[in-house]
Amino acid sequence: MSSELLAEGYARARSLTRHHAKSFFFASVALFGERRRAAFALYAFCRRLDDLVDGDNAGDGLTLSPTALPSELSARLALARKSISAIYAPSASSSLTAGLPWHPAEFEAFRDTVTRYRIPELPFQELINGMEMDLTKSRYANFEELKLYCHRVAGVVGLMMTPVLGYRDARCLPYAADLGIAMQLTNILRDVKEDLARGRVYLPADELAHFGLTEADLARGEVTEPWRRFAKFQISRAREYYGRSRMGIPDLEGFGSQRVVRLMSVIYGQINQIIEARDYDVFSQRARVSFGGKLKLAAGVMVTPNPSARLLAATAGGP
Repeated sequence: MSSELLAEGYARARSLTRHHAKSFFFASVALFGERRRAAFALYAFCRRLDDLVDGDNAGDGLTLSPTALPSELSARLALARKSISAIYAPSASSSLTAGLPWHPAEFEAFRDTVTRYRIPELPFQELINGMEMDLTKSRYANFEELKLYCHRVAGVVGLMMTPVLGYRDARCLPYAADLGIAMQLTNILRDVKEDLARGRVYLPADELAHFGLTEADLARGEVTEPWRRFAKFQISRAREYYGRSRMGIPDLEGFGSQRVVRLMSVIYGQINQIIEARDYDVFSQRARVSFGGKLKLAAGVMVTPNPSARLLAATAGGP
């Protein structure tokens, strides 16, 4: 591959990350050089894969219909599987992106990152498994079903990122997945209204029923006492996952790696606090951490090499 194509790919990945993942881009300031650009390449890959299913026009020169049939979407994902597998094959084809929403330069940056940091193939294939779930499943009977989905679409991202961040012991990998699950649970609660508009409910049906809620209640968007109790329970669960994820941080050894993970965790944990401060109202407006709020959180993380118990609790979004 040419150095120009690779440089273009990393530049494109950086631009895509800056535009679509503001919190991640903000937190990435703790990383430097090759690790930072590799993180962007991984994000760009995941974003393009999501575009492939949702039909967003994020691909250069490629139009993906948002009303594509499930069979067409399934075929796209099958093609994506082959493109990923080809990276790990000794005789990988030089043309891996035909019909897919990856610019060739972006894909080369992704392939360079995968090979440079020896990222295993399984997390990428599991991510596609998660995308396939969205083609066939729009409701979740219980948390075990939802947990599998969260692991596949977010937990595995932690497994992809950990080799880039650098680690001294593989015992940290399950905790990296826990952070991804925690962040996805935060996203799910924050995005109830948006997901419902797309015909999806990522909330355990048995738990909704336990708290006396129905989908009709969600559609009304009213903050009732049953909803408050339900949302409080969901935030408590997310915090348990944030708490477990902290146990893997000491094993990260790349320069800035511990800080970037703590910063992502504290930013997402803050979303939980914002939801609480709004009396669990996720219907009238989307919970966001302002840029000023991110700066304040970053200051606490950056100046504390060995976080105290209080800061670690804040990282999980707790009091």
